[in-house]
Amino acid sequence: MEVKFSQADRMITAYIKAKLVPMLAGSPGCGKSQLIYQIAERYNLKVIDLRLSQCDPTDLAGFPTIEGNKADYVPMKHFPVEGDKIPDGYSGWLLFLDEITSAMPDIQAAAYKLVLDRMVGSHHLHKNVAIACAGNKETDNAVAHAMSTALQSRLVHLELVVDWEEWCNWAADEGMDHRISDFIKFKPSMLYTFSPDHSDNTYACPRTWEFTNRLLKETEVTATDALPLLAGTLSEGVAREFVTFCKIYKDLPSMKEIINNPDKITVPQEPSVLFALTGAMAQNATETNLADLLKFINRLPSEFQVLCLKETLRRNKALLSVPALQDWIAKSGKAFF
Repeated sequence: MEVKFSQADRMITAYIKAKLVPMLAGSPGCGKSQLIYQIAERYNLKVIDLRLSQCDPTDLAGFPTIEGNKADYVPMKHFPVEGDKIPDGYSGWLLFLDEITSAMPDIQAAAYKLVLDRMVGSHHLHKNVAIACAGNKETDNAVAHAMSTALQSRLVHLELVVDWEEWCNWAADEGMDHRISDFIKFKPSMLYTFSPDHSDNTYACPRTWEFTNRLLKETEVTATDALPLLAGTLSEGVAREFVTFCKIYKDLPSMKEIINNPDKITVPQEPSVLFALTGAMAQNATETNLADLLKFINRLPSEFQVLCLKETLRRNKALLSVPALQDWIAKSGKAFF
């Protein structure tokens, strides 16, 4: 079943607490690995990142060895087994079997005992080990193999899909460049442009937008090389649209102009300019200037008032105590909430 990031977070947590092994499927770049690491951090678990596409059967079943006149299988050192000490500062481990659908059938078969019986050879995993799996879908032209029915029944399955509103909320919390989330709100389809038969060298997705955020810290988007630089990250089509959108900012009234003349500044009509302007105000709102900004915000179309103030509070929840904002909510609370 398809689930959004927040739903998958809750469900994977529930599966792990029930000692089940979640299998998170999704298209490339949608945030599967990031979600697993986020859950591990929340519960103070040390991640053991095991890429099954790069494994040999002995990596999972144990390495054969001779003990006296009998043979046994010794677990690889990355598997915590009974008797091992929990690392200092952690509550346990999260064994992350990533790229499981990219693993060859014999590797998948070697994982049967690990995911169901929690054993490597004759050795039991430590009781404080949680297990989670992730992989690409067969339909995405990624390196993926059909999962055997035996392995399917040993896992519980979720399919992660990208939701632009959730992603924009996350981007604000992470302090990403507000121009990126402003652009995604203007054109939500630009968050994730992946298609299995795409012809570009890359595509826009949560992963490549994070790459873009890193680049924007080093390069001005209006620089000569900005377009080819971002095209190598997002694809040429998306990069052109994003650069064009960002160029709008240089023609926006400054925050000083808005604060000094909130009743006289011309209210733009073009949606792209309104998205850029509301994002810029949300980014720059403070306790000292919000009352003046609100005089101008009140002149915007109602949907952009709500958009601007929701983003303002998402970035700085302390601004909820500003009397002018409380007055606005009292008058327009239904639209706001």
